[in-house]
Amino acid sequence: MSWIDKIKAGIGGKKTARDEDLWVECKKCKEQIYIAELETNLRVCPHCDYHFRLATRQRIHQLMDQDTFKEYDQHLTSADPLKFKDTKKYKDRIKSLAKKGLSNDAVITGSGSMESLPIEICVFDFSFMGGSMGSVVGEKITRSIERAMENNSALVITSSSGGARMQEGIFSLMQMAKTSSALSKLSEMKIPYISILTDPTMGGVSASFSMLGDIILAEPGALIGFAGPRVIEQIIKQKLPEGFQTAEFLLEHGLIDNVVHRKNLRSTVAQLLRVLKSSPVPESSPEMEEPTLTKPPELLGA
Repeated sequence: MSWIDKIKAGIGGKKTARDEDLWVECKKCKEQIYIAELETNLRVCPHCDYHFRLATRQRIHQLMDQDTFKEYDQHLTSADPLKFKDTKKYKDRIKSLAKKGLSNDAVITGSGSMESLPIEICVFDFSFMGGSMGSVVGEKITRSIERAMENNSALVITSSSGGARMQEGIFSLMQMAKTSSALSKLSEMKIPYISILTDPTMGGVSASFSMLGDIILAEPGALIGFAGPRVIEQIIKQKLPEGFQTAEFLLEHGLIDNVVHRKNLRSTVAQLLRVLKSSPVPESSPEMEEPTLTKPPELLGA
């Protein structure tokens, strides 16, 4: 047995700190994955295609043309309107997370291009308070929508959120109406909006802007819904169907438009935007693969 197989099989004693830095276990198939290989594969398991969560900056790098992304509103921070305190003050929690991470709140917004198409993009950061939506998140998304209208640019939002931020109470819930209202104006101007749902997209985010896209895409296996499965089961006193609230379940029941593998996400979104904006493929653009549709044939009209 090779040393790699021994590590995968757990033979040879405890893992060292160095081993932990080099390997990670897939949550789905339980295979040991070399971290460098996982990163090269866009954090998708090479054995079973399980999609690990992708860091916000990695997501931007994956979707945007090189050196085109310009970030906006990165200095906005919450005013802590309720003076909320749990195990620590809300303001202190925000400050400590901002120091650890690469942003001041749970979404990064900006402008750039995707396969030469100008877009406004919002990417959620689940590592920042579970990607929860507070007043800063709502304001940044609304400003992105307004820039899309001003510049006649398409809008792309990649969601990964537990929902509304309890530390801001009603101020958080108001962001659902605020962002949805802004999107209605975007729709009136016939500017396309593509929503990408990643694991997880829940609560107030799923009940507002994330489900209002002209096209709604999701990554494989993403958990999508309002309340979580355990909460629903406790309320209705019934066992939920297998795969309930997964991207594939929602696709089967007509709630989203497609499930797209991460490696195909950029080309699929760009191709859809060209259709929605009736834009020709630029001559310098590399040949794109046809997006792999996972809808049942009967739903596609085949």
